[in-house]
Amino acid sequence: MKVLNRRKMIQVNGVLFLLLILSVIGCSLLGPVPLDLSRAFENLFAPEPNAEILFRTRLPRVLLGIAIGGGMAACGVVLQALLRNPLACPQMLGVSGGASLGGILGLIFFPNWILPIGGGLLGEISWVPLAAFLGALLSMVLVYRFSLFHGRLHPYHLLLAGVIFNSFIAAIIMFLNSIVDFYQAQSLLFWLMGSLSTRAYLTVAFIWIYVLLGFLWLWAKGLSLNLITLGEETAMQLGVEIGSVQRQIFVASSLMIGAMVSVSGMIGFVGLMIPHVMRLIVGSDHRLLLPASFLAGGIFLGWADTLARLLLAPAEVPVGIITAFFGGPFFLFLLYREGRKKVAL
Repeated sequence: MKVLNRRKMIQVNGVLFLLLILSVIGCSLLGPVPLDLSRAFENLFAPEPNAEILFRTRLPRVLLGIAIGGGMAACGVVLQALLRNPLACPQMLGVSGGASLGGILGLIFFPNWILPIGGGLLGEISWVPLAAFLGALLSMVLVYRFSLFHGRLHPYHLLLAGVIFNSFIAAIIMFLNSIVDFYQAQSLLFWLMGSLSTRAYLTVAFIWIYVLLGFLWLWAKGLSLNLITLGEETAMQLGVEIGSVQRQIFVASSLMIGAMVSVSGMIGFVGLMIPHVMRLIVGSDHRLLLPASFLAGGIFLGWADTLARLLLAPAEVPVGIITAFFGGPFFLFLLYREGRKKVAL
């Protein structure tokens, strides 16, 4: 195992972090409505239109997009290593399907239900994300139970259980979409395509804490992931407890995916595309690849959401369409490349 070059770690992540800060600033300033920054900062705590747009509409949305993009990319890295499948992504785990079903049930039955925090002074939490997160937890338990074989978690069983579970959930979602009225169907469709609609800072802070804790847990398993990619027998000989690491990664990534999907809906391809791009740039050492992918995923989704806001302004395109526009051709390229490798063998 190669020794991690700390200088390279600092340089790569330092550059990406700087780009992330610049992206936060750029994405917050860009929008269909031009801003007067002097008025926005002068009336920071007053109900002034420029301050409202910048600090209460755009900035929390940009921060949420960066957290979700980084979390999806990090989950994609660990799932590709855990399943030893370069085409693995968070949506294949089955948890996102359960979260989507929970969110849709919340939209149908509790569309206007909110939970005030601190009497409304700290903001409000919608029941829809809570319902989506509960759906993610339930699906995580089901997929995990169906993936066990003689008490052990098997990557191929996990992948197969996730794909089948997602297909079953998709059928239920289509049925629900066919029986609701037109306006509810439009809301469900928009939510399914992924959207980073404006959230309260309290919700954004919760997602950031959740994603960061999950990311740090996964990052601590970077060396074990390096060894697992060499093969289970090799990893076991080098002292890695395969079963324990697999369970920890599955639970941590599932909880992260559930939390992210609960507030953003289905935003695909970030967890598939970003890990591959960063692997080509920084290499396959997960101790470097994980933080680099986290930062790059945040940058990508931040700008993708900005493009979604600007493309057909004043109308808004679901950000899931933008990520699919870039990720779809990339997925076909990966599929073609993997097919060439198998033919060559």
